[in-house]
Amino acid sequence: MHLLLDAKKISYYIKDRKLLSIEALRVHRGDRIGLVGKNGCGKTTLLKILAETMTAETSHLSLYGSIDLVPQLKETKETKSGGEITQAYISKALARKADILLADEPTANLDTSHMEALEANLQNWPGAFIIVSHDREFLDAICTNIWELEDGILTTYKGNYSDYQQQKEVQIQQQEQAYDTYIKKKSQLEEALALKEKKAQRATKKPKQTSNSEAKITGAKPYFANKQKKLRKNAKAIETRIEKLEKVEKAREVPPLKMELPNEKTILGRNLLRVEDVTGEVHQRLLWNKVSFQIKGGDKVAIIGANGSGKTTLIKKLLLPTEQVHHSPAMKIGYFSQNLDVLDTNKSILQNVRETSHQNETLIRTVLGRLHFYRDDVHKQVAVLSGGERVKVAFAKLFVSNINTIILDEPTNFLDIEAVEALESLLTEYQGTVIFVSHDRRFIQTVATTIFAFEDQTIKIFAGTYEAYKQASSQQKEDASEQERMVIETKMTEILGKLSIEPSDELEQEFQELVARKNELEAKKKR
Repeated sequence: MHLLLDAKKISYYIKDRKLLSIEALRVHRGDRIGLVGKNGCGKTTLLKILAETMTAETSHLSLYGSIDLVPQLKETKETKSGGEITQAYISKALARKADILLADEPTANLDTSHMEALEANLQNWPGAFIIVSHDREFLDAICTNIWELEDGILTTYKGNYSDYQQQKEVQIQQQEQAYDTYIKKKSQLEEALALKEKKAQRATKKPKQTSNSEAKITGAKPYFANKQKKLRKNAKAIETRIEKLEKVEKAREVPPLKMELPNEKTILGRNLLRVEDVTGEVHQRLLWNKVSFQIKGGDKVAIIGANGSGKTTLIKKLLLPTEQVHHSPAMKIGYFSQNLDVLDTNKSILQNVRETSHQNETLIRTVLGRLHFYRDDVHKQVAVLSGGERVKVAFAKLFVSNINTIILDEPTNFLDIEAVEALESLLTEYQGTVIFVSHDRRFIQTVATTIFAFEDQTIKIFAGTYEAYKQASSQQKEDASEQERMVIETKMTEILGKLSIEPSDELEQEFQELVARKNELEAKKKR
């Protein structure tokens, strides 16, 4: 394999904290690497060091080819959408065809069709790439190696993201087994120690049937004193063995979520939201035609579609009751739109979440724990938290507030994979209603039970999972293609008949166009 990059001894500090401590890494032609880790672990910094746009305290880089960095998209004053700007960045980078492509969150702001197009381009990439992404479906489609960055250390895993997850699960199982073995061994030694100490105490007492004079004559007292000394020595040896046992930490357990929702008994399975003949328009541009639907208590609805199709417009219409949008009196809505103004930065995480909640502190701490704020973490001031951590606190504050319907607009933006999976878990177990906009395909598949899909200025409603929706949509397209193919063949037969009687250039051209379209449909069917 052709070596493109050889890096050794990469160290990088932020004040007194060591962000990166990587012994060595190598990139060969054909490598498809996904770089994962928590927000703030140093992924962006590592890409910049490899691209030599940032200097580490120590690093030895040897580059044997060209390298190109697509940076994480920042705020811009341009009138283009985030998706359009991201797409332009990516297109330029792909056109340059560097030997090593480094891309930091290239899927940010991309809708599903553009993500799938990027996947196809990267699958055919001639060189190597290292991609930072929080989109697990994307990492599954393109990667053959996962690099995990944790506590400054880089660990390599073979396979795509799902393979990496399986290997991590095996590690957790091994840790659980090692912990069980450790506890069992420690218990055995502690029982043996207690037994030795008990015997040592008994050894100081003379036998019941021995008189003081007999004990003096037979030397029983020195005998039992020696016996006690020996038992104490054995006990000390056991204590040493306990101290030398390699301590194994217990794997974190996920506590169950049991929360009380307002009007819980009256909402589940009943119509909470009724929409009648609602259209969507922005600046006289039609987004979708008239649509009517109902959402029941406990439904998990994913709103999907291309950028600019009207998803957020629909969300905003659902928030406020009108003549066409009817809210049940039992429904209590909470809206999450990445707005962090709801947080008081001078207060702690726990204070922020608790002040608007009717839930008990145990439940609040359980939710915060599920979002990876453990023990004393909950007393941290919001002012010291990263952007991603603040998003999690804002979500926790909404989640435990006095609501039974959560509406979310792109909730996974700015969250690392660990946080996204925690959010999935909470929403899946949530007994209330969830309505959300997202481009994260794995997130949609995990959470949604109903799909609202924006297609060709219509909203298609599908009762079922995202996977089932995709299969049904694919089947519909196949059926439509088959129907078109049959119409084409009928037309071709008619034209052949006309050509045999009265040939003409026009008929010949029409026939060739039909042949080309038929070949195009058959090629799509084979893909």
